[in-house]
Amino acid sequence: QVRLVESGGGLVQPGGSLRLSCAASRKIVSFNTMGWYRQAPGKQRELVATVINARRTNYADSAKGRFTISRDIDKNTMYLQMDSLKPEDTAVYYCYAKYTPYEYWGQGTQVTVTS
Repeated sequence: QVRLVESGGGLVQPGGSLRLSCAASRKIVSFNTMGWYRQAPGKQRELVATVINARRTNYADSAKGRFTISRDIDKNTMYLQMDSLKPEDTAVYYCYAKYTPYEYWGQGTQVTVTS
């Protein structure tokens, strides 16, 4: 069983930054896809950013230019650098990994952007 453990969430003011981490119990080079999703209260879970086959990155329009997804293979960890945070970024952020046909999710980390 693969475990994904997120960390790095918290409370931040608008315009601030946070870096989320997702530590995997399996070597991340084995995953076809890794990414970040988020779910705000009363809303459906939505894609934030993904990295596919270790090369191609994909961002939601709301994340483009502000968020950066990256991976550290040696640490088996994926990151989401979030800059210029807005109140509408408030959500629980989930780490996702896919090793076809299996999919895995982390438990989520809360990000709250408020003044």
